[in-house]
Amino acid sequence: MQTILEIIGWVGSLLIVASLMQARVLRFRWMNFIGAVIATAYNAAVGVWPFAFMNFAIAVIDIYWLRRLYAERHDDATYQALAVSTDDAFVRQLLATHERDISEHRPDFDALPLDGHTRRTFLVVRGDEAVGVVAIADRGDGVGEVELDWVKERFRDFTPGEFVYRESGVLADAGFSRLELPVADGQDEAYLTRVGFTRDGGQWVREPSA
Repeated sequence: MQTILEIIGWVGSLLIVASLMQARVLRFRWMNFIGAVIATAYNAAVGVWPFAFMNFAIAVIDIYWLRRLYAERHDDATYQALAVSTDDAFVRQLLATHERDISEHRPDFDALPLDGHTRRTFLVVRGDEAVGVVAIADRGDGVGEVELDWVKERFRDFTPGEFVYRESGVLADAGFSRLELPVADGQDEAYLTRVGFTRDGGQWVREPSA
């Protein structure tokens, strides 16, 4: 019995430590919460009440933040999509700073738009923090091709790119009546479906909300 309790205690402690290594906010909170609950039970079972109380308090704090994070996940009062110039200095700095991460998700993306087409760029913000960028090439006749839909790793569980697509009006204001995205390996099909894309042969298509 003592050995089982010790294993449980170690599992809780390791989860808490591992949570501190997570870049994604939601993943951190869940791992920290589960670890704290296990550690609370272990310390209560062995009668170490100061640590039981500490881990219980951590679990309560995690519950507060998890409730808040889920409440804000699809809240357009928390996230906004801003149409910005492709040559905007801040956007260029953001793309350059996260160039390696962006290239892992969209290796064909070139921060400098190619000659012969116009790119529309949208910055996703949370308060005063930039959390993502959506870049769309204007192919004419209201058709736009999604070149980049990227978000910082810590916000990746929240899919804030949806605020560009979902009823924000920024796409319609930019003149787009249809979006296209070529089908490729490694795409998050659940995310694309959630933000309104449907698969049509070799591409994903979506009609922006007005």
